[in-house]
Order: sequence, then C-alpha cells, then structure tokens
Amino acid sequence: MTEKILQNKAHGMRVLILSILAIILSIGVFITGIIFTEEIPALGALGVVMIIVGAIAMCTVWIPLVGLKVLKPQEALVLTLFGKYIGTLKGEGFYAVNPFCSSINPAANTKLNQSGDVKTVEDTITIANNGATQTISIPSNKISLKIMTLSNNRQKINDCLGNPVEIGIAVTWRIVDTAKAVFNVDNYKEFLSLQCDASLRNIVRLYPYDVAPGIDTTGDGLADDGSLRGSSEIVANRIKDEIQERVTEAGIEIIEARITYLAYATEIAAVMLQRQQASAIIDARKMIVDGAVGMVEMALERLSQNNTVVLDEERKAQMVSNLLVVLCGNKDAQPIVNSGSLY
Repeated sequence: MTEKILQNKAHGMRVLILSILAIILSIGVFITGIIFTEEIPALGALGVVMIIVGAIAMCTVWIPLVGLKVLKPQEALVLTLFGKYIGTLKGEGFYAVNPFCSSINPAANTKLNQSGDVKTVEDTITIANNGATQTISIPSNKISLKIMTLSNNRQKINDCLGNPVEIGIAVTWRIVDTAKAVFNVDNYKEFLSLQCDASLRNIVRLYPYDVAPGIDTTGDGLADDGSLRGSSEIVANRIKDEIQERVTEAGIEIIEARITYLAYATEIAAVMLQRQQASAIIDARKMIVDGAVGMVEMALERLSQNNTVVLDEERKAQMVSNLLVVLCGNKDAQPIVNSGSLY
C-alpha cells in the first residue's frame, strides 16, 4: 500500500458558502410553492412542483457539508470510499471531499506511555434516558505526524553472561507513510510498542552488563570490550536500527533510541555490589603496594648512597618488613623507640 496525497481539496469554505446558499434557496422555493398553491389557484400546479422540488432540495443540499474536514498543522486523514483507499489529506486547511468518504485510524483509542501524543478534540453525543443523560465520546480519526517519544516499561532481560538486568529505553518516532500505518498493520501504536520490546531484548542479550573478558559483542569472532554500561551509545544505535528494520512496513521512522534506565535486577544487585566493592578494594591495594615498594626502594637507595647507615641483608629485610607494615597498614603505626644497642 502506497500513500497517495489528495491535491486541490482545500476549498471547504467555498463548499460551505454554496451549501448554505442552496439551503436558503431550497427553503425559499418550498415556501413560495406553498404561497402559490394557497394564494394563487392559477399557479397551483406550479406551486405543487415547487413544493416537491424544495422538499427534495432541503433533504439533499446539506449532504456536501458532511464532507468538510478541518486539519491543523502536522495532522492527516486517511480516507476510504466504500472500502477503497482513495488518498490522504495532509497539512493545515479547510477541505471538502466526497461526503461519502470515511476516515480511518485504528489507533485512535490507543494511548501509550509516551510524550507528544496529539490529543485531538473528540465529538460528543448526549443521550437522554428516563431523565438521565449519558455522554458518548467519539474519538477523532486524525493521525498525528508530529515527532513523539515512546517510553515503554522497564524490562528484565538476561545479558550474555546470564545476569538479569533491568533496562528501559525511550524511542523517538513519527509516521512518514499514513497508508502503511493504517492498512499494513492492525494498530501501529501497539505494533511499535511490541517491536521496541522485542528489539531491546534481542540486542541486550548480546552484551554483558560490564566489561568481561572473552566476549564478542560485534559478531566478528573477536573478543572486545563492549558492554551495556560502557557502550551505551553503540547499544542504543543498534537498538534503533533493529527497531527501524521491524517497523518500516508500518510507515514509521525511528529518529532516535536512548537507554533511560540500566541496573542489575534486584535479586542480584546486592551481590554485584559486593563484587564491585571487592574489585575496587583489590585495585586500591595494588596501588598501595606498588607505591610502598617504590618508597622502600627509594629509602634503601638513599641510605646506601652516602653510607649513612650500613645494614647487612638481615637488617635490610627487617627494615623492608617494618616499612611495608607501616605503609600498607590500615591503621596508624605505633612507633617503638629502641634506646639500646642496634643489635
């Protein structure tokens, strides 16, 4: 199904004025026919004809008014005539189309968790029943062409290491082909939402939450350092491309996809936090030990340069041990002053 834009239809005001004049004229003919029939017997036959013509005109001249359509900027109407797609109205204006045309929007009643969704004015019908009134809302079938942002619920997905993570995305999209959106899928909003969930699950399972050794995330057979936390831009672009591939047939363009929430699932969050803390402690200890060994080497070198103190190997080992204890300890060292012999 290919979109067909209806041209030269923006003459609604002309049709409105002509229809009003035709209604006034038909009423005048009808009244004149009554006057001729009752007041002028010689023109009675003519009056009867005028009454019939005026009555028929009053019952039919209002029909073109049904085909008047008003569109605001970035709105569209998909029109069908007796089940056949005849075209789409796009852009702001006052249009006049075949009064027997009907507009279609299967997603008119669908409200997603999104921002920027057009809230069109709904027609209301009030029905009185035994003194009680009931109002029925008729949703507009106008299709929004604005850029909208879909934010689905967070999903719990296992990454490539099997760890459950919770992730949420925001997808910016718009309709570029109204015919495909209406006729190729049952409900383009629900279709987009489901495809976003499926694409997100398909891409996230290729990445670890954090950098892990021996993991191939690109599919080239070589291990790399890709991860959900460290490669969010790359992951978002792959999710966008995956969604676009799935929704092209629905006439939808995906402008951008962004990760809005990323965390370990609650059942393993505490364990993973301990793991991160342990890794941080180990890295800190390595740095402390490297610095302490460098300081001990510098102290021994400075003492041996000027022969300040001559130490044998046993005393050097004891000095190294004492310095490492002082430099690597978690608490402040308690010095012991030796006032006697060195040995």
